[in-house]
Amino acid sequence: MMERKSVLRSVTGATTAPVIPGEQHFILSSLSPSRAQKRLALVLVLALLAAFLITDVGLSTIQLGRIGAFIPAYATAMFVNDSITAVLLFAQFSILRSRALLAIASGYLFTALIVIPWMLTFPGVFAPGGLLGAGLQSTSWLYTLWHGGFAMFVIAYALLRDADPAERLWRRSAAAGILSSVLLTATVVCTVTFIVTAGDALLPRINLDPIHFSTVWLYIAGCLVLLSIVAVIVLWIGRRSVLDLWLMVVMSAYVIEICMIAFPIPARFSFGWYAGRFFGLLSGSLLLFVLLYEITILYAQTLRAVLAQRREREARLMTGDAVSATIAHEVKQPLSGMVTNAYAGLRWLDRSTPDLDEAKTAFEQIVADGHRAGAVIESIRAIFKKDAHNRTSLDINDLIGEALALTRGDLQKHGIRVQAESNAQLPQVRGDRIQLQQVLLNLITNAIDSMAAKDGARALDVRSAVHEGGVIISVADTGTGIDSQELERIFNPLFTTKSGGMGMGLSICRSIIEAHGGRLWVAPNKPEGAVFQFMLFADGGASTDASRREQPEDLLLGSRL
Repeated sequence: MMERKSVLRSVTGATTAPVIPGEQHFILSSLSPSRAQKRLALVLVLALLAAFLITDVGLSTIQLGRIGAFIPAYATAMFVNDSITAVLLFAQFSILRSRALLAIASGYLFTALIVIPWMLTFPGVFAPGGLLGAGLQSTSWLYTLWHGGFAMFVIAYALLRDADPAERLWRRSAAAGILSSVLLTATVVCTVTFIVTAGDALLPRINLDPIHFSTVWLYIAGCLVLLSIVAVIVLWIGRRSVLDLWLMVVMSAYVIEICMIAFPIPARFSFGWYAGRFFGLLSGSLLLFVLLYEITILYAQTLRAVLAQRREREARLMTGDAVSATIAHEVKQPLSGMVTNAYAGLRWLDRSTPDLDEAKTAFEQIVADGHRAGAVIESIRAIFKKDAHNRTSLDINDLIGEALALTRGDLQKHGIRVQAESNAQLPQVRGDRIQLQQVLLNLITNAIDSMAAKDGARALDVRSAVHEGGVIISVADTGTGIDSQELERIFNPLFTTKSGGMGMGLSICRSIIEAHGGRLWVAPNKPEGAVFQFMLFADGGASTDASRREQPEDLLLGSRL
């Protein structure tokens, strides 16, 4: 009963099941960073350090003027970037149910929300002393809690990531987890904002005036730097994912940002202060860029996988069509023989004086055709199974004689003169009797159909000869022939030149011959018609791949009709 409820729950979408461990390596928070990503992260950190040294040594002391639109633009960009990052991380949490992901997503939501009161309380942006009843210290303390709080969220993420496996996953509804995190984070930001603004007079003095900082700020900045370094170290220990790698880069950018704002001269609107804001914007955008890039890559991989699966399904459907067409094509001949012999038997019995001997012969032919139909089906299965257990030593002259005997009725019906001579010098070949017989029957039947479609002399020439340790058999006709543009396509599956053809016969013939290590090809007959030839190796002869041999197209041309 409980299993039924869980199935219904998954079908109705009431909850999202966590991803199984075998699938997590596709998710950013579990995907191991590549060597190129590690190198890129290292290069970026070194570039940030170089920019910090250049700015801090020679330019940070330059005092610039206030740019009125800078703070709103900076705060808006930070809010948008961190909000999108939080949404993407919450989405990953809904898939993996990882408490660590819930913590870091809440951290980015925290930075997105706290930047709003930071901007509103900044002196001179919307009011000389800031909004929300802010005092001189409110903005600086909000900045301190902003950066210190985010570092704590990162540390919490790293600790939860390495927690006991039983404690890593969120067991309740993912929507409930996200909603509770959003509400709790918003409550924390509102509470912090109220305490900082309402208790401004009780807070330690960071600002001496709207521009200059006191020495207290240097100690606070040092603590923020130390906390950020601790976050990098905790991430470094046992790091295992792309997300861990880029969070370390983000915290490194946090360290540089704080150092630029606090050292060597703690004052607003200096070159170092503006540069620090730039590094803050970079740190807020970095993980967002990585998430978007990785999501795009995963989407492309998913799309390719879906397309590959669709192509595979279409290939399977085409294979199914090919198999059904193969069976229909090959069984059609013995079934036609059974029907013809059944009518003949009925006619022998329907006489005033039934000819029982002739009827018996017809019924024996029906039995033989029935057995042949079953053997044909088994031989088709053997083709697709690559089965070679039914191969024996065969006499080509016997196979040719059997094929001509089976098609005698159609040959006589269309008035086709047959020329076929036994070749006593032919060696035995090793193969499946039914399959090779089907090849000859297909080639002879195609020749009959080709000659039946035109007027004039109709002649079929079936010959065999010895060639390089093997045997070559040719079936030549005086029919309509094959257009030169169709010579290369004639053996393709589902390609046919007949109005009622299935396009499988010659494809099957080539597959059978190649499975026997031989080759099958076609050439124009002279003066009209076509000649099909195939080569088989002698029993016990060389097993060289026939496809590597030169095609002996001209061997039997002199004896064609």
